[in-house]
Amino acid sequence: MAMQSSADQPIPVRQVSEAVGGWIAKLGMIWVEGQLAQINKRPGSQMVYLVLRDPSADVSMQVTTFRRVFDTVVPPLAEGARVVVYGKPDFYVPRSTFSIRAEEIRQVGLGELLARLEMLKAKLGAEGLFAPQRKKPLPFLPRCVGLITGRASAAERDVLENAKRRWPGVQFRVENTDVQGSKAVPQILPALARLDADPEVDVIIIARGGGSVEDLLPFSDEALIRAVADCATPVVSAIGHEPDSPILDLVADFRASTPTDAAKRVVPDVAEEMDRVAELRRNAWRSVARILEREAMGLGAFRQRPVLASPYSMIDGRRNDLDELTRRARATVGHRLDRAADDLGHTLARVRALSPMATLERGYSIVLGPTGHAVRAVEEVAEGDVLDVRLASGRLTATVAEVTPSTTPTT
Repeated sequence: MAMQSSADQPIPVRQVSEAVGGWIAKLGMIWVEGQLAQINKRPGSQMVYLVLRDPSADVSMQVTTFRRVFDTVVPPLAEGARVVVYGKPDFYVPRSTFSIRAEEIRQVGLGELLARLEMLKAKLGAEGLFAPQRKKPLPFLPRCVGLITGRASAAERDVLENAKRRWPGVQFRVENTDVQGSKAVPQILPALARLDADPEVDVIIIARGGGSVEDLLPFSDEALIRAVADCATPVVSAIGHEPDSPILDLVADFRASTPTDAAKRVVPDVAEEMDRVAELRRNAWRSVARILEREAMGLGAFRQRPVLASPYSMIDGRRNDLDELTRRARATVGHRLDRAADDLGHTLARVRALSPMATLERGYSIVLGPTGHAVRAVEEVAEGDVLDVRLASGRLTATVAEVTPSTTPTT
């Protein structure tokens, strides 16, 4: 029930604290999992005071337990251990503080941790977070490299020194965080968000040296894995050594075996690139030289062809052919003209032979009667008719004085 209060009738502090304590007391016994961030054993006290922190968030709570409960845990508890606590939520009214009074503490063993990691890996894999098509390619030459690692750690030194040795002009944005323990994930998540939001950062490296499975647990945390999967910037995982394989290796866009390997993968080696450029230039010159040599040989072969070596020989040959054809054409035309002239002469001779003029030139004449037609028989004229006599040269007019019929038959 809500407590009724007003400015005129405020509720005393003790009543508020007692009410909160009553509400919390109704929760009953619960199991809570977390990581031990602090252990305080006070001399002469039968109570042990613990601080239990959430591995994925900056949230912690106080846990109190009897020394006999604490000492029965095997192996002995130490700061950083992952534990499961069975207890009752408790609210201490005089100080208004919340805690859990633990009646049983179980340390999460390595086998159970590995089993949980396998279950988480299967769950995330089923969601497609490890699919190759989600992987983003690394830039060839990043403008700026984001680095998340422990402060003054060997991993930070390996990445920076090897990267600058390979490419002296490379720029870094370094975010120093805890890389193990309960504070690691709560510090890495905001650092990752800052680097991913920076437009100048082209690639992000998360680096840490080797360690035990418990030391590397933050890099298998579900919240961190999902944050890396959601990054728009390519992420390189460089956790531990070659045998170490946190889940971060599976979701990252590239998995480097060591921090040194990450530096080699992220930035190119300027000496190697210069050698590669020089080799490409030599190959290009050789290719150009081969092309020029091949073209020069082809041009020489073209020049040695008869049509180019002696171009006028073809013209001379064609001139001789033209002269021969002209001579043959003239001879043919001449022969045809001669034959035509002979034929014309023969035809002219035949025409002349058949012409009446030839007959007249031999002394004959043509006699035309009064009607103008040739007289072939005496019966065609009568005495007194005027006849027109045509000779080879000139003509005569004659009058018929006598008509004498022919007594000899004509042939």
